This record gives sequence, C-alpha cells and structure tokens, in this order.
Amino acid sequence: MSFFSSRALALAGSLSLLALPPASAGAIAASGSTGNGMHATSFGWIVSWSASPQPLWEPGFVLPTGMPAALRGQTVRETLKLSVGGKRLRVVYSNRYGVQPLVIGAARVALSRGGAAVDAGSDRALRFGGEPGVTVAPGAQVLSDPVDVPVAALSEWAVSTFLPQTTPVTTFHWGAQQTAALASGDASAALDLTEAASVQGRLFLAGVLVERQADTPVVVAFGDSLTDGNGSTPGANRRWPDVLARRLAPQGVGVVNAGISGARVWGDKMGVNAMARFDADVLSQPGVRSVVMMMGINDIGWPGSGFAPHDAPMTAARLVEGYRQLVVAAHARGVRVVGGTIAPYEGSLHGTPLAQHYSPGKDAVRQEVNRWIRDSGVFDAVVDFDAVLRDPAHPARLLPAYDSGDHLHPGDAGYEAMAGALDLALLLGGERPGADAR
Repeated sequence: MSFFSSRALALAGSLSLLALPPASAGAIAASGSTGNGMHATSFGWIVSWSASPQPLWEPGFVLPTGMPAALRGQTVRETLKLSVGGKRLRVVYSNRYGVQPLVIGAARVALSRGGAAVDAGSDRALRFGGEPGVTVAPGAQVLSDPVDVPVAALSEWAVSTFLPQTTPVTTFHWGAQQTAALASGDASAALDLTEAASVQGRLFLAGVLVERQADTPVVVAFGDSLTDGNGSTPGANRRWPDVLARRLAPQGVGVVNAGISGARVWGDKMGVNAMARFDADVLSQPGVRSVVMMMGINDIGWPGSGFAPHDAPMTAARLVEGYRQLVVAAHARGVRVVGGTIAPYEGSLHGTPLAQHYSPGKDAVRQEVNRWIRDSGVFDAVVDFDAVLRDPAHPARLLPAYDSGDHLHPGDAGYEAMAGALDLALLLGGERPGADAR
C-alpha cells in the first residue's frame, strides 16, 4: 500500500468526526415545541456541494497538475454551484494531504456574479471559532462557523480565501471544468478580481454545508473523470451530477460530486484508491443516503499504457472484489448503493501517446465486469450507463452524438443522458424525500 493510501485510511476516522454521518446529523439539529404538543421541524447540516481532495503526483506523470507549486500572500476565489438550499451555510477547507499547517488569514463567501465578480449584498466574512482566520493541521479539515445568509437551491457562490504565508499546493482538485481566480495580497473583500490570474481546478476548498431539514437525503456520485465531468463545457456545470442536481433540487434531494479524474478502484496516482477515500468522500458526508458508483475504466485501461506502463493487467475478478468491499462498507452505514456500468471507449485517445488505454482484450474485461454489475444482485440497484452511452451500431464505442471527441468522455449531451437514466425510485428506493426547507 502506498504512503498516501495508508495515510488516507488513517485519516478517514478523524475526518468522520468533522463530517457528520447520516445517523448523527440529527444530533445537532434544532427542534422545539409548537405549544400544542407538536414538534417543530428539525434542522441539521447537510452537504450541498463537495469536491474530493487529491494529493500532488510526481512531476514525471504523463498529465501535469497545472497547479502553482505554492501560493505566497495571495487570494484564491473559487466558484461553485450548490444543489439544495437552506437557512445558513458553512464552508469546509481540507488540508488532507498537507505536510505543514494550512494558514488561512481571511475568507469570505458571496453570491457569484460570473467570472471573478461577487454580489455585494450577499458578501459575508467567514469566521472560525469567532476569529477571522484559522490554521488547519496537516491531514485535517476545518468547518467555518455558520454564516447567517439564506441559501437558494442551485445558487452559485464564490469563496475567497487569503493565504498570507508561503503555502505549498498539496491538497487540490484537478480539472479544467472550473477555473479559480488568483490575486495578489488580501483581495478577499474585493467585488471583482479584474487583474487576477486563472488556475484550472480547486485549492483546499472541499465542501459547503447548508442548514435545512435534517431528513434531507443526499446522493453522492462516486467515480472517475466521467463523474468529474471531463469533456463537458468548462464553467457551465454540465457534469452529469450537476444535471441530476437540477432535476432533484425541487424535490428536496441534494446531489454532490465525489468524482476524481484518473480515479481507480485499486490504484493510486491522481488521487488515492477508492477504498482509501470512500469513507471521507462519501460515507461521512452529512445527509448521505445513496451513492451512485461508476468506476473501473482506469483500472482496466491504464496498465500497459502511458498512464501506468508497468502495471499488471486488471482482471474482472479483482475489480469485482473491490466493488464488493465498497458495497459492504456502504451498507454498514445504512447507505444505498447504485452500481453504474462502465461506458464504452473503443478508439479512446487515438493518435496520442496514451492510445494503448484501449485494446480489445481490455474491452473484454470491461464487458465481463458490466455483466457482473448487471446480474450479481450485489448492488441495491443498477444504472446501465453502458447501454445509455453506446452506439447501437458499434456497441464498443460511444454514440457519436454523446462523444466529447476523445472517444472516452461524453460531452454535454452524453452527461444529460446519464443523468436522465436516474430517478428517485432508483436512487432512494421506497424512501420519500423530505420537503424543501425553503
């Protein structure tokens, strides 16, 4: 097991103390008597948005991080779109893979006006135990104090964080689907960052909680780049969990994204393996009731390619073993698991040094795994993403209308179709979601 794998496993328990599991979410909920023997609605903290933290990978890896090595007296402004709304919010910062304390000098939250601009009327300072800044220990995360600002479902917010010291970028979320703004000095209160540099990805920001009805169900999407949204329009929130969030928000169901590009069930590299991060990224999310799990294409495709040239080939039996462990862990916490089949990818990355990602032999493993996902009965339900995305005339390939162009990742239309394959009966079984708190 790698250093990061063992460390992440050790951290899972401590992280769960900060991110309340479903059974304890109501423990901090407020309730009161109405005076006629009836009790008022209970409220609790529910995750409304998340981005799974990743550790840095070595410089020689085929895909560079594109991140600055360190920030020095700078402000980073990151935008995000919530799923469900609530009475108040809290912001979560992560130093999960840090090797030194993360010092936050000041931080603010405000409604986004697009780009790096924010709405003055909604701008609020974040506090941490009443203080304007906080120090986050290596391996830890921190929650801000509650911010008294009403939060609408599907609203877009900006979080601005001033890092006064030299801060190595060791905990981040990789990807071009979201661009952060980077400004000199403490610009956290600025209404616009017109001279800011841009950074693709996220730095240290890991989640937003909202206070709302304590029985609000949350669906977590757990996967790789097809969940993280590679191939979708950057900055437009067109990943399939985003589309699903728009569909379910009116029904009072939260949807958060725990996808990591390059994620694998068993291997580390662009993030730790699925077992190492499952508790922190999924099971400890406040309000989680169901997880949609779609992962395995990198386990199959990476070995023998430019991603992992020396890795042994993946077998269906090995992947199945991992799936079983994840399902058992979820069921032990009372979380429903929807298994997603692996999408077709013939011709993926053609004409690049990574073209060996696909081969007929690897595709045979994918198809064997998909048969098991459909027929094993291990999952509480199955969503057949393979059937949704494949070309009926050439089932090993993505339907051209759904292909982003690299024959591996869907585009916006493909992600719309993936979200359309999920409904409340599949996601929550017979459970009836709570009404929207707003």
